[in-house]
Amino acid sequence: MSSQAGAAERLSRMIRIPTVSAELAERGPEPFERFVALLEELYPRVHAELGRERITDLGLLFRWPGADATLDPAVLMAHFDVVPVDESDAWTHPPFEGRISGGFVHGRGALDDKGPLLVILEAVESLLAEGFAPARDVYLSFGGNEESFGAAAERIAQTFQDRGITPWIVIDEGGAVTDAPLPGVVGRAAMIGLGEKGATTIRLSARGDGGHASAPPARTAVGRVARAVARLAPGTFRARTPETVRRMLEVFAGRSRGPARLFYRLLSRAPALAAQVFARLGGEPAALVRTTVAPTMLAGGTAANVLPSQASATVNLRLAPGETVEGTLRRVRRRIRDRGIEVELVEGSAPSPESPSDGPQFALLAEALRASHPDAVAVPYLVMAATDSRYFHRFAPAVYRFAPIAMPAELRATIHGVDERVAIEELDRGTRFHRALLRALPGAPESAR
Repeated sequence: MSSQAGAAERLSRMIRIPTVSAELAERGPEPFERFVALLEELYPRVHAELGRERITDLGLLFRWPGADATLDPAVLMAHFDVVPVDESDAWTHPPFEGRISGGFVHGRGALDDKGPLLVILEAVESLLAEGFAPARDVYLSFGGNEESFGAAAERIAQTFQDRGITPWIVIDEGGAVTDAPLPGVVGRAAMIGLGEKGATTIRLSARGDGGHASAPPARTAVGRVARAVARLAPGTFRARTPETVRRMLEVFAGRSRGPARLFYRLLSRAPALAAQVFARLGGEPAALVRTTVAPTMLAGGTAANVLPSQASATVNLRLAPGETVEGTLRRVRRRIRDRGIEVELVEGSAPSPESPSDGPQFALLAEALRASHPDAVAVPYLVMAATDSRYFHRFAPAVYRFAPIAMPAELRATIHGVDERVAIEELDRGTRFHRALLRALPGAPESAR
C-alpha cells in the first residue's frame, strides 16, 4: 500500500468514529475513547516514544523531547471532534462512512479537523521511524471539544502557563492554501492566520403582556426583540483595516498584474480607504474589516394565537481587532435604544493579538511551504472563526493558524456543510509540510552555546 493510500485509509477510519462534541450527552464518551484508542493503533511510534497526558477527558498532550530542552518549544494543534450532521441534508456519501472515492476521502471531519490532525501524526510517525529528533521540544495538542467552546484546549494552555512554558511557535487550524483569493491576484496563496477575531454570543430578551392574539398591544415581546435585531445592521460597527489585512494587501499587490497591482498597492497604503472598499464588497471581505453581527436563533411563543410573555434572540458577533467584549456590549445597547431589551452576555472572547509576519517563525512556515506547495506564497491573514489557539495567544508571542492543505472555495464551503472531503494528494502534501517544518526548527544560535 502506498503512503498516500495508507494515509487515506487511516483518515477514513478516523472519520468513521462520530466524535460529535455537541452530542456528547446523547452519544456518551465511547466514540471519543474509541478515537483515542484508534490513534494508539495507527501511530504506535508516537505513543511509544512521546510522552502522553490526558488533560481533561477530551484533551491529549504529547511531548517529543528535543535536542535542547532549554529552548522554548513548538506546539502543533488540531482537534478531533466534529460538528453534527443534519439528517435532512443529501450527502453524496454517508458522512460517517469515510468513503475513499475519486481521489478524495469523504466525510465529516475530513477538512475540519481530522485531516489536519492526521498530517501532523503522519509526519511525526515517519520522522520517528527515521530516528530523527527535533532541535527543541515539540508538543502535540489535540482537543476533543473545539466545536463546543474548547475547554480541553483551554486547560492544556493553562497547563503550559502553570509549568512556566512559553511556546516559541504555536500552529493551529485556520488558513489554508487557496486559489485566486482576490480578483486579479495571480497564483496560489497560503493564507496564514496571524490573528483571529473574537467570538462573542449575546442574548436579547424582552417581556410583555401575554394574552389572546386577537387584541395585541402596540408593542409585543416578539415585536420588541424583532426591532432590536433589525437595528443591529451590518454598519453597527465601524470598518477599520487591521494591520494583518494591510500586510495581506501588500503581498497581493506583488502578486497582481495591471490595474489590480496598482489598486491593491493603493489599498495597502490607505487603510481607511481599504476599510470602506472591503465593507462595500460585503461577505468575507467585509468581515475582514469590521465586527460582524449574525442573529442565529429566535425563541418565543407556545401557540399561533397566543401572545408570548417573553421572547429572545441569540446573536453571534465576531469581534474585529481593536474591539473589546465590554465595548461591544455598550455599542449593541446604544444601537438597540430600548431599555425594555435585556442584553445578556452568553460567551465572550476578545480578538487575538496579531502575530508577527517578519520574524523567524513566519519565515519557518514559508520555508516549509516550499516542500509541500512550492507554487504558493505565504500571505498574512485574519481568521474570522474561533480556534483552540485562542487560549495560547494570551501568553504566547507567535501563534499562527494554518492547515497545510489546499482548500479551494468549493471545498471550503463543505466545512460544517454537506459533502466535506479532502484530496488524498493533499494529505501527502500536508505531511511533507510538517516534516519540513519539524526538520527546520531552529536550535540555539552558536553564540548562545
